[in-house]
Formats: sequence, C-alpha cells, structure tokens
Amino acid sequence: MARMFGTVSRGVRAPIINSGDDIVEIVTNTLLTAAKEEGVKFYDKDVVAMTESVVARAQGNYATIDDIAKDVKAKLGGETIGIIFPILSRNRFSVCLRGMAKGAKKVVIMLSYPSDEVGNHLISLEQLDAKGVNPYSDVLTEEKYRELFGYEKHTFTGVDYVEYYRSLVTEMGAECEIIFANNAKAILNYTNNVLCCDIHTRFRTKRILKELGANVIGMDEVLNAPVDGSGYNKDYGLLGSNKSTEDTVKLFPRDCQPIVDAIAEKLYKATGKKIEVLVYGDGAFKDPVGKIWELADPVVSPAYTKGLEGTPHELKIKYLADNDFADLSGEELKEAIKGKISAKDENIVGQMGTTPRRLTDLIGSLCDLTSGSGDKGTPIIWIQGYFDNYTSEYQD
Repeated sequence: MARMFGTVSRGVRAPIINSGDDIVEIVTNTLLTAAKEEGVKFYDKDVVAMTESVVARAQGNYATIDDIAKDVKAKLGGETIGIIFPILSRNRFSVCLRGMAKGAKKVVIMLSYPSDEVGNHLISLEQLDAKGVNPYSDVLTEEKYRELFGYEKHTFTGVDYVEYYRSLVTEMGAECEIIFANNAKAILNYTNNVLCCDIHTRFRTKRILKELGANVIGMDEVLNAPVDGSGYNKDYGLLGSNKSTEDTVKLFPRDCQPIVDAIAEKLYKATGKKIEVLVYGDGAFKDPVGKIWELADPVVSPAYTKGLEGTPHELKIKYLADNDFADLSGEELKEAIKGKISAKDENIVGQMGTTPRRLTDLIGSLCDLTSGSGDKGTPIIWIQGYFDNYTSEYQD
C-alpha cells in the first residue's frame, strides 16, 4: 500500500535534564513512553536526535568567567590581548568576553564589518557604499566608525554591540579599544598576543597570524582542558558555548559518540529496529531578512551513528517530469518516475539531483527547526520517513 505521508518530524517532550542525569536512559525511556502513549510505531531508519544542550547539561559541562580568565592569562600573558572577529551575540559571546577581559589588562577588540561571521550586521553594505568605505582594506577606529555611521543598533535585538562589548570589558577592569577591520593582520599593529574568535574560518586566521610570528590561540584552545576542575571540550574549547548565568557558560558537549551508540543499541533491544541517532546543535541555514546564518556552533552535529554518514542520493522529480518524461502524464508519468527512482545508481554524482550537503547537516537543521530554542520543551526529535522516496510503501 502506498504511503501518503513522507518525512515526519516530531518534537518529543522530555523531563528537565540536569547535571549528573543519565542522558542515555532518559532519551531511550522518553521515546518508548512517547511511542506507547501516542500510538506511533518504530521503523528501521527512523532518526532520533537530542540537542547538544541537554547532553552538555547532563555532563555538567560548565565553566565560569574565572576559569576562562585563568586560561586566557596563562596562554596570552595577561597584558594587552587582541580579540578578533567575535560574533555579535549576548547569548554566545558576552560571558566569554567578560572572562577574556578578566584575564588581561587591555583588550583590543577587532570587529569584522559590515557584519560578523554568521551574518549579524553592524551596518549595511549600502551604508559602506554611501560613505566610500572599502571593507577589504580600510581599518576604522571607533571614533571614525562613530563619525561615519553613528550609533547603529541590531535589527532584531536592538543592541548597539560596539557599546555593549566595550562595557563588558571595562566592567572587568580592563582597558578597551575597538577597531574595525577584515584583515587579520591589522591586529598586529596593536598587539602580538591574539585570541581568534571566528568559528568556521579560524584555521586560516590562526595560520596567517602565526606565519607573522604572533602568539595566537583560538576560542577552540580556551578550556580545551579543565581549569581547576571546570568543564572543557578538547576539540572545540569555548566554541559552541552558550550563556548559562551572568558568570557561567555551558560548553559544547564532549565525548558524544558513546552516547549516540548506546541509545541506538538500547532502542534496538527494545524495538528490534535499527534506528539512527545524532546529537545536534545549530542548524545551517540563512535568514533572508536578518541575513543571519544560524550556525554559530562549530558543527551541526558533534556525533552520530554510522548510517547518517554521507550525502543524499536523490533524483529531482520535477526535472524528470520536465525532461525525461515530458511526453507522459497521469498514472503513466507516475509509474515512469517511480521506475527511474527504483533503478537509480547509488552513485549519482554529476546527475541532476539535490544540492549536495551532508546528511547530518540537513537532518540536524530539521531537528533545530523542529525543537526551537525557547519553551517548546522538546529537546528530543523523532524523525520518520527521511530516507524514503516516491516509491516507498508502508512497512510491516
């Protein structure tokens, strides 16, 4: 019997998860209870996912501004440090910046412009054009920036991030200077001790500065090991962290592979179905209004089971209908397309298919959109039918 529904993504309500909780037991039991109460069956190739936040909470993976300050001071000397290319975010960067500032006497913040790495705009390209500013070469002081652009506030948050970041640094007792540049080398006119805060371009930024002899670390190297018993992440450090309290951050979860493997195993024992499991953070998509690229985490998914490796192997139905089978219609067209899909080569690279993206990025983005980041209370996502296609029928 042909199925009428394709992919279905469900947010599953879970208990509030705290430090020390058994995340494997909670996720497994919550899903089994939800399936029973809602009358939903498990199938092979279902996907179960949980937010990175609840995994990190269960691990107790937290750190304070004092932990950050101690690590930054040890690695960069505690005098004048350059903090370059931070994103503009109260949630993602404010507590981190306070900790960094506490570990130095002076902070030179170098902001990229007109926007940060993930698309939060200080000003618009049109404003740059109107003032004759070249963002590829011009380095602006804070005074020059104010003279040209005044006191701009973020479209959605209403925050003047230049003033906000200055206040965070001075509150920690450090002197603050702010400049605007897009060439990493510009910071070396102010200090040789540099903390690179970019996320997805960090490897290039660090390489450029190290080749010029700078003392450079990235956010991925701050709290990449415990400080006085703090939380840590050996792969990503402070990257992917979120504000927990005014003085504490929740770090990106660590050692997630054993967790997803254990959940998959327990679900198989309970259901007899081979279910894929992943941990997800930010999705990877762009807001067309605010221009924000959502992905402020270092990766969409830090861990996933093997069945989620790779990219989709899909054909475009609309292309087949308009080209290969343009002379067909109705049931004849339907059967022709189903036959083409059934006979497709799993290696369809170079054929007219979907835009190539990793499965974990696509599925993680779907999970992030389903769960949201507010008060939905659904940190567990259960996806069915993701790997089906036009030919799929009901499973037993």
